[in-house]
Amino acid sequence: MRNNRILFSGAAAVAAFLAACQAAKPTTATSTPQPVLMTLGTHEVPASEFAYVYRKNNSAAPDAGSKASVQEYLNLYTNFKLKVIEAEAKGLDTTQAFKRELEGYKQQLAQPYLTEKSVTDQLVREAYEHMQKEVNASHILIRVTPEADPKDTLAAYNKVVALRQRVTGGEDFEKVARETSEDPSARENGGRLGYFTALQMVYPFEAAAYKTPVGQVSQPIRTRFGYHIIKVNDLRPAQGEIKVAHLMVRATPGMPKADSVMAKKKVDELYSRLQKGENWDKLVAQFSEDQGSAANAGELPPFGTGRMIPSFEEAAFKLQTPGQLAGPVQTPYGWHIIKLIEKQSVPTFEQSEAGLKQKVAKDSRSELNRAAFIKRVRTENHFTEVAPVKDLLLAQADTALTAGRFKTDAYLTRLTNVPAAKGKKSTVAGATPVFTIGAKPYTVKDFAGYVEQHQQARPGTSPSYAMQLLYDQFVDQSLMEYERANLETKHEDYRMLVKEYRDGILLFQLMDEKVWSKAIEDTVGLQKYFTENQAKYQWEPRVQATVINAATPELLKKAQQQLAVGQYVVQRDMPPALEFRPNTTEMTKSALLNRTRLLERLVMDGALSVRITGQTKAGEKASLAKDRAQRVVKFLTDSKLPMSRISSATAARPGAAVAKIELLSNQTSVLEEMLNNQAQNPLGVQIQQRAFPKGDNKVVDGVPQQPGTYTVQQDGRYYAVKVEKVLPAGPKTLAEARGQATSDYQNYLEQQWVQELRGKYPVKVNDAEVSKLTTK
Repeated sequence: MRNNRILFSGAAAVAAFLAACQAAKPTTATSTPQPVLMTLGTHEVPASEFAYVYRKNNSAAPDAGSKASVQEYLNLYTNFKLKVIEAEAKGLDTTQAFKRELEGYKQQLAQPYLTEKSVTDQLVREAYEHMQKEVNASHILIRVTPEADPKDTLAAYNKVVALRQRVTGGEDFEKVARETSEDPSARENGGRLGYFTALQMVYPFEAAAYKTPVGQVSQPIRTRFGYHIIKVNDLRPAQGEIKVAHLMVRATPGMPKADSVMAKKKVDELYSRLQKGENWDKLVAQFSEDQGSAANAGELPPFGTGRMIPSFEEAAFKLQTPGQLAGPVQTPYGWHIIKLIEKQSVPTFEQSEAGLKQKVAKDSRSELNRAAFIKRVRTENHFTEVAPVKDLLLAQADTALTAGRFKTDAYLTRLTNVPAAKGKKSTVAGATPVFTIGAKPYTVKDFAGYVEQHQQARPGTSPSYAMQLLYDQFVDQSLMEYERANLETKHEDYRMLVKEYRDGILLFQLMDEKVWSKAIEDTVGLQKYFTENQAKYQWEPRVQATVINAATPELLKKAQQQLAVGQYVVQRDMPPALEFRPNTTEMTKSALLNRTRLLERLVMDGALSVRITGQTKAGEKASLAKDRAQRVVKFLTDSKLPMSRISSATAARPGAAVAKIELLSNQTSVLEEMLNNQAQNPLGVQIQQRAFPKGDNKVVDGVPQQPGTYTVQQDGRYYAVKVEKVLPAGPKTLAEARGQATSDYQNYLEQQWVQELRGKYPVKVNDAEVSKLTTK
């Protein structure tokens, strides 16, 4: 039915919805009585609720607003509301599990309403503009923590200002960086950072770097690491992303010189062989010492500027045409030969926007968004501070706070005994408001409790400043929590969405109990329903057939020949050979373990059989080959594996002291894989063995409907159809129709349940309100 889509975005749709959801303009809930659309028992459904949900889910439908559309939706919505009322009557909305799940959804759904969308849009656009360029910069860092005492912050600032005067006065920037920078890497690199682009540095640093002209030094910039001065060395167009493969020969800085020389000779030889045209994939598989990429022809994930070792990155980006080689290139990991696979330019804004929004939300830029949001919330909710009380709270902080030993009770006691200006005791107590948000007061006790919970030792920080930091945090958190708590009164779409999720959770729980699980578990009821409705579950005339679909006549012939054998060698995850000790039938420890794993695999998959080939190495008795094979056979048969699933042989010539293991299967999917691998074509052969009703397969429909083998060429493919027998029309068994029968039984149970609910909660509809939604 068309409108079945309307009622619920289930839990699986939450993430997709959130990505598209944006906060609407605030709306204020009204206490004016709302017209009632219908009553279900004693429960009233407001007309506005139904109108909102109907328009949300049907506005794009061609028949939206027609009498038929409104009535169809009303019937579905009535059934839905009846189920929710029943769930409430059963108390499902009072369980802790329900409350936890709903609260989790509310937290997710609230996120789009707790940001400043205009600021986000500006930051995303700015990030994209920065992505068009790459900055090469150096810096000098003087460390100071974000929450450092003002005196320490001033000292750090003065120090970095003095350093800026030195470098702008003519001293070499790298020399000053090596001598003074508190970035440990500066001793080695002179403060050089190389090229970087958007979202690779903390935001204040990035913003300053992009604003500073080439060759100049920025003013001091504060980040969470401290104060920086930045010298911009170069600015170039963005190089985009590059995808390469590499062949690596390991050579680490501390390895012996002889090994290092050998590694260089080895990589030079490999580079020479590649230049002469030898196969890249083959050499990488044989010689690359990067195990993570060697199995995939050396391919690495795409990368852009600033994400690789500089020497590797520089050589890679110099490559221009796919297939071009660079090398050998040295990094701290070894020597690399690099092959270009493809280059990708910077994507368009439309292509980048969704990903940039996610990155901006996690980047230090988000602090700007949060600050703008808090500022707006302060104004909208009439944040009012009681300045004298706040001043007293800060003034009464002591060293217990900076030592991390603050106690609420001791603090409140001290506050109540502070002398007032005229020699009277202070009136400040735990219940005294320190600020209000809307009409809600936040008391001294509330703040003290927050301080006790969030305090941390701050050696060297003044108590009043430490208290100021905690006060600011408490204010911001209170504003966020107040806004979150009032979202449902300020935003109708949020309120309705939360209600939709709430009702959906209840509906899911009760539907599972009354319909979904019941239909699966009630085997007697399902059988009874199936028997009473047998006429719905009938086979049309069919043929039992095997259909081989091949890309070439040669593949078709191979498939027919192999199919006649009935056993196919498994290509994937072949068990290792079982090793024996020289001149014995005694297995090694690893072989004993592998033998057990082989048995477990055979027990788990009844379609598998095993072929065991005993072998000897040069100098051993030939009879050992047979004895070794029989040793494995005996273990399997002793483990209750039928002999019909085991075969053995001996090698014709010496090779190794092992028993070689081959797995065979009677599954046609294994034959498909084997032939497709041989043909290097994943669609080379497809095989189907089943009953084909008329209309199910046009190739089968086109051959005589009687036993025999028929070949057909159609649409560039080659077919062999072997009709084993003709199956007449007749009833399906429950096993053959279980999926459809279970679905039908669920629908039946739901219909019966809804009829019961309509009797329990009589439905009365206000037709006048319903007609207001009819616009066609």
